[in-house]
Amino acid sequence: MNYLEQESERLRYRKLTEADIPRWVDFFVDNDNLAYLGLDRSKSKELLAEEWITKQFERYRTQNLGHLAVELKETGAFIGMGGILPQVIDGKPEYEIGYSLLPYYWGKGYGTEIAQQLKRYGWENIETQRFVSVIDIRNQRSINVALKNGMTPIFRTQYASLTVDVYGIEKE
Repeated sequence: MNYLEQESERLRYRKLTEADIPRWVDFFVDNDNLAYLGLDRSKSKELLAEEWITKQFERYRTQNLGHLAVELKETGAFIGMGGILPQVIDGKPEYEIGYSLLPYYWGKGYGTEIAQQLKRYGWENIETQRFVSVIDIRNQRSINVALKNGMTPIFRTQYASLTVDVYGIEKE
């Protein structure tokens, strides 16, 4: 399976492009979850969207991983992004399963579907003993998704100026 082109029950995953930058600007408007991401809020929403997406281009080039655009199969609507993200957490390399959705698409089970698809892909295609999700301790929605994805809390740390719990799932 090609990482940059995947599908799950209701969703299609594809490589991000520069055309996605204006779509991603909406993520930074009236989004209560921004406090959980450790972003520089002094930057414009346009600059935040551009930096977020162009960072993925570098990940594609150097790691063949990163956030993917997530679209509804039924309509083609861009709903957010998700991906497997190589990270260094407390000095240790990890593979993070991460996702972010436009606020309109919260509460519809898409976060769980994305996380489960990425976990399936990861176990089949990446040599690792575990996957993690780095979650701000206040972000109950993402905690719920991690638990539904079979993850359990491993440790608490500081990450991107936030207090986070690292949830993980070990290979069976």
